[in-house]
Amino acid sequence: MKFNLRARLAAEFLGSAFLVAAVIGSGIMGERLAGGNVAIALLANTIATGAALLALILTFGPISGAHLNPAVTLADAIEHGIGWTEAVAYIFVQCAGGVGGAIMAHLMFGLRWYSLSSHSRHGWALVFSEFVATFGLLSVIWGCSRLRTSVVPFAVGAYITAAYWFTASTSFANPAVTLARAATDTFSGIRPADVLGFITAQLVGAAAATALFSWLVPSLPAVAPNVLVPHAIDDLKTASSR
Repeated sequence: MKFNLRARLAAEFLGSAFLVAAVIGSGIMGERLAGGNVAIALLANTIATGAALLALILTFGPISGAHLNPAVTLADAIEHGIGWTEAVAYIFVQCAGGVGGAIMAHLMFGLRWYSLSSHSRHGWALVFSEFVATFGLLSVIWGCSRLRTSVVPFAVGAYITAAYWFTASTSFANPAVTLARAATDTFSGIRPADVLGFITAQLVGAAAATALFSWLVPSLPAVAPNVLVPHAIDDLKTASSR
């Protein structure tokens, strides 16, 4: 079933909002209950984020493809899975949904509706971590969507859960989430001054993974159905015959 653009944009907005609410809300709850133990707070943040991401992809994937991430949308546009006009609309609602999710998390925990973060995340090691995190995320998406479509939601959720711990930056890997987290002075925040470095690394990582998998798996359809943006069967047959 092919959904109209309004439905897909609504799905991207809601999915992004709930993803950010899960990231920030679980960070607040984890910090409050961890008694000062940062490792326990991060573990709680990790589990909640990975579980929420899996659920959101399963929910909104059949509607919009559940990008929930401008880096994924741009990569899909590069591979002709989505038109550039639609890609711009996707990115706008993803960012708006992310900010909405931050506000929602603040209100749920009785905080002011916004607060610019003072959490410093700067330095080449963290920026490189974001390159690695996003390169890995897009590699998982492209590899699974071209070879084992049905496992994409589980693979993405598992990867983000792991990347929270093996990257020094705790794997933001998402420009919309990065922007939203600049608007929360809580456990999950990032200082606005550090946002540009993170987003630049994320976009470069996404582009690198997209180029790699265009070379690694050149003979399969550019986009699998219901993973990135759902495509009509005729479109997929055309892609297969290239």
